Amino acid sequence: MLLFRSEEHLGRWLAERSLQRGATMTPEQQWELAQAWYSDRLSHDYRRKTPEEAGATFERIGLTGPFWRLTE
Repeated sequence: MLLFRSEEHLGRWLAERSLQRGATMTPEQQWELAQAWYSDRLSHDYRRKTPEEAGATFERIGLTGPFWRLTE
């Protein structure tokens, strides 16, 4: 994961490396994802999220697009 100060910083970084923009998320989305993903991780009855559950979590947070699609 790479962190950027602004959209402009991201744009310069991509241009300097001749790369295209990929999936991005805001710090708020990162925090929401961490809370949703790890909130029950230390529970004795923890189980890994299914692809459908993970996809629903991504969508609820606003992480959409091909990168975030786990199922067809």
